[in-house]
Amino acid sequence: MDRLAVRTKMDESSLERLLGLENSKIGFYGEVKQKIQELESANLGLRSKSSELQAMFDSISDGVVVYDHNGIVQHRNHVCPKFFPQETLAGCSCRELFHPELESAPQQCPVEQALTGVRVEMSFTSRISKGKLRYFDVTATPIEDVHGDRKRALVFMRDVTEKRLSELQLMQAEKLSSIGVLAAGVAHEINNPLSSVAGYAEALLRRLNEEDSLLADPLLEDFPKYLQVIIRESYRCKSIIDSLLSFSRKSDGSVSNVNFNDILQEVLELVRYKSRYEKVDIQLNLQNDLPDVTADPSGLRQVCMNLLMNAHQAIKGAGVVEISTSTDEQSTVQFQIRDSGCGISAESIDQIWDPFFTTKEVGKGLGLGLAVTYNIVKRLGGDITVESKIDKGSKFTVRMPACQK
Repeated sequence: MDRLAVRTKMDESSLERLLGLENSKIGFYGEVKQKIQELESANLGLRSKSSELQAMFDSISDGVVVYDHNGIVQHRNHVCPKFFPQETLAGCSCRELFHPELESAPQQCPVEQALTGVRVEMSFTSRISKGKLRYFDVTATPIEDVHGDRKRALVFMRDVTEKRLSELQLMQAEKLSSIGVLAAGVAHEINNPLSSVAGYAEALLRRLNEEDSLLADPLLEDFPKYLQVIIRESYRCKSIIDSLLSFSRKSDGSVSNVNFNDILQEVLELVRYKSRYEKVDIQLNLQNDLPDVTADPSGLRQVCMNLLMNAHQAIKGAGVVEISTSTDEQSTVQFQIRDSGCGISAESIDQIWDPFFTTKEVGKGLGLGLAVTYNIVKRLGGDITVESKIDKGSKFTVRMPACQK
């Protein structure tokens, strides 16, 4: 009985000792488990925050690139490959994008300046697919690490090509508007004396025709012919002035039904003098029943004027400019202008629509005419193409949908 009691007591002691040990283990593992749960919760929060930041990173419509302290690409968003697929690959240097011709260009490179702790805003141009010139606004911001001794660079690149072209067009429009105001004033001043000249010439011609005694005078036998010339040329001058007023009239942006043939006749009144002076033969082949198109008349005048002036300037000496209008099976109105000028090289033909691109001599052109023409045609829902060979001339074709009757 005593042995049983002792054994029972020893078992209870052992059990208490064991329970105490087990309790300490339970506490230890409980703490470990709690830490693990906290770490898992923190990991989950980090993954959630990482996904959130990645979504924000990818939702930015600008190109975003992160460069490390050596100017090497670490990250880029989905926009960058659209414009710079190779230059912004991970591991590429900032030199490949911003100064490929120089090993180091701290004054021109926004990344190298940002790595020194300076926030930089700048613009640069780049030729992307098919040599198209694009304009970009760049902002480079330094990113400091926790120790503050090594900086990275966060670069935003915004494509502002359309905005820049609109600004250039606005500048050109304001310039033309100023010239138009001046031309309109001069035209009105000329119109008044021309009306008097034509009116008095008609009055004299009527008097000569009504009085037989005057017609019988041999000294006056040539007067009717002279007066008819004065009247005809006076009204021709008035027609030119009316065309000038129409061309210089500021557009209100509204569209209406317009006939290409009428627009061409107005513009030709303004450039015929140039054709005669430069010995350029203008050949017309206009379709009589040409359908109207829906367009801004002022914009269409500028398109025709730009293409006509471009054709004249391409011809050195005597030459030919062929102008034609027609329709096709797709109910599309076509306006074509072909010149016998110097032509455009294969290397340059894809660049002629770019602002400020010109093959003319310095002072002969700004390189805005075709860029503005292209934008106007596209804005009106049309299309413009060019075919050209060196020393064989060029052919520009404008296509616009015809009005449905």
